[in-house]
Amino acid sequence: MSEHIRLKRGLDIPLAGAAPAKIAETVAPDLVAVKPTDFKGLVPKMAVKEGDLVKAGQVLFVDKLRPEVRFCSPCSGSVQAVVRGDKRKLLAVVVKAGKEQESVKFDTVDCAKLDKQAMTEAMLERGLWPMIKQRPYGIVANPADSPKGIFISALNTAPLAPDAEFIMQGQMENLQKGIDALGRLTSSKVYLSCKAGSAFESLKGAEIYTFEGPHPAGNVGVQINHISPINKGEIVWTVDLVSLAAIGRCLATGSYDMTRLVAVTGPAAKEPAYVKAVQGISLASIGKYAQGGNVRYVSGDVLTGENVGADGYLGYFDSQVTLLEEGDYYELLGWLKPLRLKKFSFSHLYWSWLAGKKKTYKLDTNTNGGPRAFVVSDVYGKVLPMDIYPVYLLKACLAKDIEKMENLGIYEVIEEDFALCEFVCPSKIEIQKIISDGIDLMLKEMA
Repeated sequence: MSEHIRLKRGLDIPLAGAAPAKIAETVAPDLVAVKPTDFKGLVPKMAVKEGDLVKAGQVLFVDKLRPEVRFCSPCSGSVQAVVRGDKRKLLAVVVKAGKEQESVKFDTVDCAKLDKQAMTEAMLERGLWPMIKQRPYGIVANPADSPKGIFISALNTAPLAPDAEFIMQGQMENLQKGIDALGRLTSSKVYLSCKAGSAFESLKGAEIYTFEGPHPAGNVGVQINHISPINKGEIVWTVDLVSLAAIGRCLATGSYDMTRLVAVTGPAAKEPAYVKAVQGISLASIGKYAQGGNVRYVSGDVLTGENVGADGYLGYFDSQVTLLEEGDYYELLGWLKPLRLKKFSFSHLYWSWLAGKKKTYKLDTNTNGGPRAFVVSDVYGKVLPMDIYPVYLLKACLAKDIEKMENLGIYEVIEEDFALCEFVCPSKIEIQKIISDGIDLMLKEMA
């Protein structure tokens, strides 16, 4: 029997533009990109050059520090561009998809017959290892490590998040295969968190926890904090639901199949919808779903996603695109207008809260002001259901005080856990960047 955990702290943002549960179309891949910037702390080393022909599952680049960790092409075609930034930093490898799609053929895997070493080698060979993240720090897991547990979240509570059961229709066997594979990688437990009464409770080989409550109840970091908190010297691994299905599918079929259902959502979406697409697609291929030209294309959700632009690419771990109107306008004396029936406020500053919880809002990207002094209050604690002190941890990160960062919980969090704190912050501080810089400091100093 699963254990039920109910969280009270948090916030569900009533954003307009949810996608109805039906598939609008299958988007044929044109340009597809794999971006090293989607992986924190990665130092990539190229394995191909522009003009090379590649198959789905063929290596594009490897981790320079651990060459056995491979990053593969999600489709077959030719390498159109190797995009670099300042100091020749590798930003993306762009593949022009061919008319006929072909995958590298691997042997199928019987998980019950493999030990940890053999399963690790099988996943490394197939380019599946980057789908496993490590806590602390949210980096690609080290194959040589032994985690105290592997955590999977089958509950996504982010604004306009894809419906987990809908996008996993027909994938239960692949999910089970993925859990079987992860179970061979740890001598401890695999933990699966989901909504009570969901189909995922029937999966075997994992300890099931059900969660209830507002966002960020679906964040795996919050779930870890309530199931088995991370102490100094301990590590855990995490895998998202879409990656889990991809792992199981590849091991079961021998093909590197990175197709997924992507939710096109947001207030600036002409017709919110689900589309079937491949990992890393160009967002230009779904441009027809945007209304107007002054639109921000976010790969992911509004709180943690990346502004990639209309010509950008879907992130490695993303199965959602959010379209928002750019808030590039100035509102004279806006703070003196308490009515604002079309604006949402966590603090009930506007009268719009009288409309009740059923109302949705067409929010844009306007921050309604610039950064201000760091106000010490309990507002962060109201939306962060974790046993840490967020204000003090942020200040320790700003002060670069490693000892205090350790004592205050830096090992348990990554940027996404503080996304709601940033949203409700009265000082309009870039809190996720502060946490990111703190993690970068830890990676540098604790290496």
